[in-house]
Amino acid sequence: MEERTLADRVAAVSALDEPLRRALLDYVARSDAPVSRDDVAEAFGLARSTAVFHLDRLAEAGLLAVEFRRLAGRTGPGAGRPSKLYTKAAGEVAVTVPERRYDIAGDLLLDAIEESARTGAAVKEALRHTAEQAGRRLASGDRSLEQILEDQGFEPRPDGDGGLVLGNCPFHRLARQHTEIVCQLNLDVLRAAADAVGDRHRTMILDPGTGRCCVRAVRRSRPRARRSGTDQADTPATTENPRTDGRKEAR
Repeated sequence: MEERTLADRVAAVSALDEPLRRALLDYVARSDAPVSRDDVAEAFGLARSTAVFHLDRLAEAGLLAVEFRRLAGRTGPGAGRPSKLYTKAAGEVAVTVPERRYDIAGDLLLDAIEESARTGAAVKEALRHTAEQAGRRLASGDRSLEQILEDQGFEPRPDGDGGLVLGNCPFHRLARQHTEIVCQLNLDVLRAAADAVGDRHRTMILDPGTGRCCVRAVRRSRPRARRSGTDQADTPATTENPRTDGRKEAR
């Protein structure tokens, strides 16, 4: 199922601001069979046009699924137009402010446990593998690193030196309780995404700070040739070793 954007999820939840609409959603969700517009109008004592308006609003928000079917088994010429029927949508809608994505963390952790049980690999190694796979999936489509970070709720902003500070951690509560595991998970996901999207100007490192994500994107240092014509850089550039949790090593 395609992932819904924050704006789309907020719009869906906003559709439930109307008490009658919440009642209609509950009625359809609890029904054993698909519900027609006439069923809803009769159950709530509404004009059919009113029932149609609210049901279609819920369907547009992705809270109800729609199907068309002739009722009472009538088929062939003269059977009439198919009726529009409503059922509970298969997906779910959740909105948190600030953005939190505990479902993603849960999926990755469960995938890692399954991989560990299947292959015999240590759980941490399996988690690194599943996190890197998730990061590469995030890079699918024609999106920049900034767009990926924004879509995933990291709230990226320029740091003034060619890098990015991530103003929000989508796994905030988990990161406070299980800092080492969750911060490494974040780093592995975002490092793989940056690599897959082809961002060669920045590198992801661990740099915990108050009020922001533990990961940030820093500008890569570029070697400058000496005037003598040698290829040696004036200042050693740095790269990161994934096993050093983001600490820089001289290259």
